[in-house]
Amino acid sequence: MRLLLVIFGSFFLSGCAGLGALKEGYDGLLEMFGSSEPVDPPAELGDLNPSRSARIVWDESVGDGYKDQYVNLHPGVGAARVFAADRRGQVQAHQRLTGNELWSVDTELVLAAGPAVGKSVLVVASNNGDVVALSQEDGSIVWMTTVSSEVLAFPQIAQGRVIIRSNDGRISALDERTGATIWYHERTVPPLSVRSRGAPVIAGSLVLDGYASGKLVALDFDDGKPEWEAVVAVPHGRSEIERLVDVDSTPVIKADTAYVSGYQGGIAAVSLKDGDVLWRRENLSTASGLSADRRSLFLTDGAGDVWRLDLSSGADLWKQNALHQRRLTAPVPIKDYLVVGDFEGYLHFLSKEDGSLVARIQIDDSPIEALPIVFDDVIYAYSSEGVLAAVALD
Repeated sequence: MRLLLVIFGSFFLSGCAGLGALKEGYDGLLEMFGSSEPVDPPAELGDLNPSRSARIVWDESVGDGYKDQYVNLHPGVGAARVFAADRRGQVQAHQRLTGNELWSVDTELVLAAGPAVGKSVLVVASNNGDVVALSQEDGSIVWMTTVSSEVLAFPQIAQGRVIIRSNDGRISALDERTGATIWYHERTVPPLSVRSRGAPVIAGSLVLDGYASGKLVALDFDDGKPEWEAVVAVPHGRSEIERLVDVDSTPVIKADTAYVSGYQGGIAAVSLKDGDVLWRRENLSTASGLSADRRSLFLTDGAGDVWRLDLSSGADLWKQNALHQRRLTAPVPIKDYLVVGDFEGYLHFLSKEDGSLVARIQIDDSPIEALPIVFDDVIYAYSSEGVLAAVALD
């Protein structure tokens, strides 16, 4: 339904000239969603004979969480502290090893993304385009600025800069100490696009970001000027919906290669040097995001199945469908395993080697939509009703 609202809202905003496209889009929706075939139900969790033991180290409540909201609020982890924010503007700091609350502040903003952790500040952003840096020590406001529209992409912080992408397509580089704008890059967002949680990524001297047109762009980190542009997804189909491609997941960087995907966008490996597409798979996509280790690429597809692909070629290595349609997060590596969150508040652990399920634990009975964060071999997970938990795999 969220996708439908974005689509129809976009067509109506485009005016009378968009009525033909609206009709074509509606026909496509009927084809995609009006089939008489039943939608697969979520897989039920059967008995599991775990080969590893998962345990909750600590758990705490963070305000009202983000329930029923499409936002990008996931834990931010530093050397000694874990930070989390709820939709209504509360931001908390907890001691990383014990969970003890260190401070809590009310920003009085409707937050949509963050908190991202920098050297001494953490950054959150609102649905009105407010970007706020808070002191990691006590939560006091260090600076506050406003960008051009809502920020859903998770802020990226590196080398003294905060990279922000707002929903109108503008990418802004802000000074981490002051919030001053260093440069910005504007792009055109097509009338028909997918609302996503993907974000730009900093790769050395480049800032990489995917476009709703199926392109990946590389900007110079110093001045924001385009370095190269790569076509990584090619539209196919008869209707506007079928031709909709969006490279909207956060790129993953390994060595000199970027790996990207998105809604109907396939998966591609792109050279950081010049934007050459090294390999592409058009029959497999993910909007939830990718992860990687030295040899493999991992993803959750639109049906909730988890895949391992060969990093050098994109070839299948295994597929795990035991968690089919359980609304999984992207898989996150931890040692020799992967962890994913699901719609019933479970964390599931899979073997990297063969995809087998090795452990699971429930931290809450509400969905885990926020990406789990692994730091020092501990998983920090945040449920939609505000439970922040540290989980260890023994």
